[in-house]
Amino acid sequence: MVRYHKQTRILVALDCIIFGFDGANLKLLLVQRGLEYEKGKWSLMGGFVQKDEDFEKGSARILKELTGLEGVYMEQLFAFGDVNRDPIERTVSVAYFALIDIHQYEKQINTDYHAEWFPIKNTPKLIFDHQKMVDMAKEKLRYKAAFHPILFELLPEKFTLPQLQSLYEGIFDSQFDKRNFSRKLQSTKLLIKQKDKDKESSKKGAYYYKLDKRRYAANFHAFLNLIPNPGNLK
Repeated sequence: MVRYHKQTRILVALDCIIFGFDGANLKLLLVQRGLEYEKGKWSLMGGFVQKDEDFEKGSARILKELTGLEGVYMEQLFAFGDVNRDPIERTVSVAYFALIDIHQYEKQINTDYHAEWFPIKNTPKLIFDHQKMVDMAKEKLRYKAAFHPILFELLPEKFTLPQLQSLYEGIFDSQFDKRNFSRKLQSTKLLIKQKDKDKESSKKGAYYYKLDKRRYAANFHAFLNLIPNPGNLK
């Protein structure tokens, strides 16, 4: 077997950053670490790449083993390679992130590793450099939300404007003026108002809307002006 001589062997790990939206709040899915050193502490879903799998298959396997989730589209974020990031052994981690509708996947979640959703503003302390991974994923998510039409993948077929605003506010960690946000949404002409209302959130209720998928496919960039300056909201 031909090998590269005098080269150090380094472990490669995969970590999965899963953001979820439950209709009101943006959340982060965490598990309790099952390996020694920091065992039982809160962690992203992580594991080592096997010799017979690529990164995409490995991340999907790890996510299913630790949480029960499968069929989740994940996007590669970054490779974290600080020399001392893992105190046990030199390990490079390739991080993936995803954004899902919690209600769509809630029946898949298992509790073998105590998988739990935490509000993004109230997450516990994470092991190693996992908080750094989460922070970078949030920045990437904000960019994609501002310049790419991804957020409707998180919503049910029928949704309210307050739900959509809550999603944007959770991602950008900012409060938006209700009237101005609603006006901008209406101006896109990509939403179809329904006759029924969601009356669980208030007595008056909020009308449901559906996305006009045909217009959306042809003119999705109409949503890209909702957040004109995403890097300077505060």
